[in-house]
Amino acid sequence: MQWRALVLGLVLLRLGLHGVLWLVFGLGPSMGFYQRFPLSFGFQRLRAPDGPVSPALGSAGPSGPSWLQPPVPGAAAGRRRAPRRPGPGMCGPAHWGYVLGGRGRGPDEYEKRYSGAFPPQLRAQMRDLARGMFVFGYDNYMAHAFPQDELNPIHCRGRGPDRGDPSNLNINDVLGNYSLTLVDALDTLAIMGNSSEFQKAVKLVINTVSFDKDSTVQVFEATIRVLGSLLSAHRIITDSKQPFGDMTIKDYDNELLHMAHDLAVRLLPAFENTKTGIPYPRVNLKTGVPPDSNNETCTAGAGSLLVEFGILSRLLGDSTFEWVARRAVKALWNLRSNDTGLLGNVVNIQTGHWVGKQSGLGAGLDSFYEYLLKSYILFGEKEDLEMFNAAYRSIQNYLRRGREACNEGEGDPPLYVNVNMFSGQLMNTWIDSLQAFFPGLQVLIGDVEDAICLHAFYYAIWKRYGALPERYNWQLQAPDVLFYPLRPELVESTYLLYQATKNPFYLHVGMDILQSLEKYTKVKCGYATLHHVIDKSKEDRMESFFLSETCKYLYLLFDEENPVHKSGTKYMFTTEGHIVSVDKHLRESPWKEFFSEDGGQDQEGKSVPRPKSPELKVINSSSNCNRVPDERRYSLPLKSIYMRQIDQMVGLI
Repeated sequence: MQWRALVLGLVLLRLGLHGVLWLVFGLGPSMGFYQRFPLSFGFQRLRAPDGPVSPALGSAGPSGPSWLQPPVPGAAAGRRRAPRRPGPGMCGPAHWGYVLGGRGRGPDEYEKRYSGAFPPQLRAQMRDLARGMFVFGYDNYMAHAFPQDELNPIHCRGRGPDRGDPSNLNINDVLGNYSLTLVDALDTLAIMGNSSEFQKAVKLVINTVSFDKDSTVQVFEATIRVLGSLLSAHRIITDSKQPFGDMTIKDYDNELLHMAHDLAVRLLPAFENTKTGIPYPRVNLKTGVPPDSNNETCTAGAGSLLVEFGILSRLLGDSTFEWVARRAVKALWNLRSNDTGLLGNVVNIQTGHWVGKQSGLGAGLDSFYEYLLKSYILFGEKEDLEMFNAAYRSIQNYLRRGREACNEGEGDPPLYVNVNMFSGQLMNTWIDSLQAFFPGLQVLIGDVEDAICLHAFYYAIWKRYGALPERYNWQLQAPDVLFYPLRPELVESTYLLYQATKNPFYLHVGMDILQSLEKYTKVKCGYATLHHVIDKSKEDRMESFFLSETCKYLYLLFDEENPVHKSGTKYMFTTEGHIVSVDKHLRESPWKEFFSEDGGQDQEGKSVPRPKSPELKVINSSSNCNRVPDERRYSLPLKSIYMRQIDQMVGLI
């Protein structure tokens, strides 16, 4: 009996010690410890005052956690009402000395672990690991899958459209029987300096890829993955400076641009016969819009075509493509709520009725906001910036919950939630992995402080699972949707935050991501989707964006000497990670008079005739454009508070 009493005593002692640590280190209710750890995500289990969260989340009373609370009337007006640009008074040394824990505490284990200089040898090792990751995936695709669209990396074979099940949209929306992975990876080959393989791949695309296929694809996916890559590769080939090495193609006659034009023409029927000007979500590349086509589309899918269509129009001197894409953006913009300024995530293209009233930063809306800003950066149209600024104000006023400042003050740290577009009331308690792009977008507008805060939240989730679940429930502290398809959004934000801050912390983040991908997703013939981020079971699919984006951003994060950073040319990445040089010729628009305010319809609702297309003419230039966002850098000394914050988030201390 004595040994049983001894065991029971030891168990009780251990439980007691865990309880003390739970309270002392802020992993449970805050107990006022926000002052000690300014950015302390404890992932405490949040509940509304009367119990578990319900669909009527907005009714939570004043005593509930701030993420569950609706914005306080009048408080939104005091919040940031427009994107802040970097300036002398913002995030200065004194401010960051306080925020990052400069209160007399000396170096500790976190600072030793994360804030030391990232050794050049380690950086080169990580760069080579990222390159090797791309090469392993690309070579296996070419060996086992080409000319099919994707690689099944577990069984080492190719995948194309699911002809047997047209309703399998997860596959058929993306795969068009046009060697998708090869096309999508072209500019990654160039950025990594592999001129011989780039030239070989371009010739393969020219000689083997055709869009005259009986394939029904999603307009959005075909645009960002295929059209965008063809335009990016064309610009790389015709760049007179050739910053990535000799990427020219002997006897090149603008074939990639002609292919882009051919594909875009096949996508144009999506914009016809819609009463709003918002395009149908899908087209058949041979026959146009299917007879049984869905009249509902997501905001991001319909409103994120302007960058690629605009580039094509300006290279060809043909306004048609930019005109239809811009008309769709304006049509969606005009449907926003009069009260909140927010948009929903699903709309009926014939009636303009919002079918999905959820407003957030993730799936269904993400790239719509992204392309408002990036369209302005590329084309210089002021109305794009005005729309973005107005959208950003609404996001700050209605989606941003938690305390006012990211790194100081009491209350829950800031988080962007999903709300009803008309009322601003909380609709659910999950966020999705696509939202991890938003810190990178905030970097582009100079809102670096909030970007750092939101990025830390997503990195904390990555640290917990070694991947980013498709949906994470911040109230239940658990994934709602468990798969991870090798998405790039967190890597993209990590790369852009490093470029903005030059903080070695983000190199450590990139190393963590690289090592997780190698450990959990590498299989016999490539890298596989994680079916379950907890048990690490896999699905036999490697989506094309893994090579186009994930590997590219990881490589650039560690390749400080890359021409992207050193050539003097201004670059921007599309939502699929395709690189585009920003130059003055893309800001020349001789057809502004055709972009009418009514979205392309007259007062009787009849379509305004599109301008006639002139003969194909190509504008090649690598000139720099001076009208680009402010380039001031943040050089932030990393203090121990940052890794303390991360470890608190994932419960490591």
